[in-house]
Amino acid sequence: MSATAQTEKLRKIRVEYAGFVDSDSLRGPGVSVFTRDNTQQVHFTHEGINLYCDQAVYYEKEDFIEAYSNVVMQQGDTITMTAKYAEYSGKTQLAFASGDVILTEPQSVLTTDTLHFDRVKQQAYYQNKGKVVRDTSGTITSQIGRYYMNAKKYQFVQDVVLINPQYTLNTNQLDFYTETGHAYLYGPSTIVGENNTIYAERGFYDTNNDTGYFVKNSKINYQNRIFEGDSMYFDRKISFASATNNIKVTDTINNSVARGHYAEIWRAKDSVFITKRALAITVQEKDSIYMHSDTLMVTGKPEHRITRAYYNAKIFKSDLSGKADSIHADHKTGLTQLINLKQFSNTDAFTTKRRPILWNLDNQMTGDTIHLISNPETEQLDSLVVFNDAFLISKDTLGDGYNQIKGLRLIGLFKDNDLYNVDIIKNAEVINYSRDDNQELIGINKSKSGKINLKIIEGYKIITLIDQVDGDIYPESKFPENARKMRGFDWREKERPKSVEDLFSEDPPLILPIIKGLGDYVPQEDFFDDALLQRVEDATPKDAKKNTSQKASRNIPKEALNKADSSKVKPVQSPKKKDN
Repeated sequence: MSATAQTEKLRKIRVEYAGFVDSDSLRGPGVSVFTRDNTQQVHFTHEGINLYCDQAVYYEKEDFIEAYSNVVMQQGDTITMTAKYAEYSGKTQLAFASGDVILTEPQSVLTTDTLHFDRVKQQAYYQNKGKVVRDTSGTITSQIGRYYMNAKKYQFVQDVVLINPQYTLNTNQLDFYTETGHAYLYGPSTIVGENNTIYAERGFYDTNNDTGYFVKNSKINYQNRIFEGDSMYFDRKISFASATNNIKVTDTINNSVARGHYAEIWRAKDSVFITKRALAITVQEKDSIYMHSDTLMVTGKPEHRITRAYYNAKIFKSDLSGKADSIHADHKTGLTQLINLKQFSNTDAFTTKRRPILWNLDNQMTGDTIHLISNPETEQLDSLVVFNDAFLISKDTLGDGYNQIKGLRLIGLFKDNDLYNVDIIKNAEVINYSRDDNQELIGINKSKSGKINLKIIEGYKIITLIDQVDGDIYPESKFPENARKMRGFDWREKERPKSVEDLFSEDPPLILPIIKGLGDYVPQEDFFDDALLQRVEDATPKDAKKNTSQKASRNIPKEALNKADSSKVKPVQSPKKKDN
């Protein structure tokens, strides 16, 4: 016997045990039927696999087995497949199993009705729905699935559902690694948990640690908050999520939106942290309120939200704007506080500029702290209080001068969001350009009083001095230029935000990080590719009649065989050696 013939013989399927052996001439020459006895099953081996069954039909010429009843196929000590029926070709090393098929590897168990197994590529494939169970990850079902044994990776396609006690994942493409529990999502995907729903069109999820990373139209719905961003991280165990670039947090209960380019959400604490051009928007029917700062924090239960803006905080709406070191807004009570930083002393060169400031129409108000009160139900401004060193300035309507009122405290009242009544309490002073009905200047009033009341009616200002100490009205020519501004005067009109865009005018240039994200989805290559079909063609006996169903190809889908015929698959030839 030649060495080649000896090798071919060794490569053939080997019968290790059979209780009974019969020839089956009706099936053709060289066909044997093996049946188990009472002691053990029929046992075959072939290049590292063991095949057990109750009965088998072996076609010697094609080196092909049909295995029936309680079929078990083992590859090494890691892969085991059981089924009611199986076929195996020693020439192509292709296996086909049907009927309660179970494929077991160390980390997972696959069950399906029919399964193809290519030992050359070390891949298993199903296309009629399958289920994979992994203890720490849950159960995954899909219409089509592929298992790559070397990479220990499943690739699920079409109607993919992962069910875990904590959540349910739905997608159309999922790559899953059994050793690590890592899942890669492609296409529209949702992860629905008890307290949140995640949506993304590309993402990664660690099923062992319950953490995820999502890109492309990512969104997390926390029942009363919707969290969006270009790149998102999620940790289910600690109810935490963070996002980078183009952040949007929508509060569906309080009708507010927060934006920025980095954000964190702690669901259990009802806390949101936003920075990088942070902007909070309280959506109102007629006029929304915008709040910007270096950092925003929104805390509290839905029924009692609190927004904190700190470091160069600003607010804007069409009839009101302001600035402060920090702003504290209580959405339940309607109280908004503009607060100065206490760390700066009165001698600090920046103290004046850092004092909280509020603009309403043509009025500028400053003080150490400003409280602005709104009606949460009507969304209308109600009143304001300026504490310590209150200073109100408005430009004279016709001249170059400034109307000024200052004192220890200022209390203002609003009607239809317009300031109509102001009381300056204790150590009050006023400089006012008094005009008649024809807007002719009467004189400049400079007075001191225990209290001053200012009423604004249809643009006219009526000033009442209460407990006047001293003062008088002076002709403009008799009133020195250097006396026309009170001590501490600081007209800051240039700082006034007059649009939403102006809120960001003092911000440094924004440089967003480049998000590398996840790679694009790589579609499954054909399981029945040219190389596999070539093996099948090579396994066909040379004297086989045309149009005769060949055992090695009978369970290959017709569309794959038709594709091979149309492309005229030719045997793979070794490249020719170049002549030296």
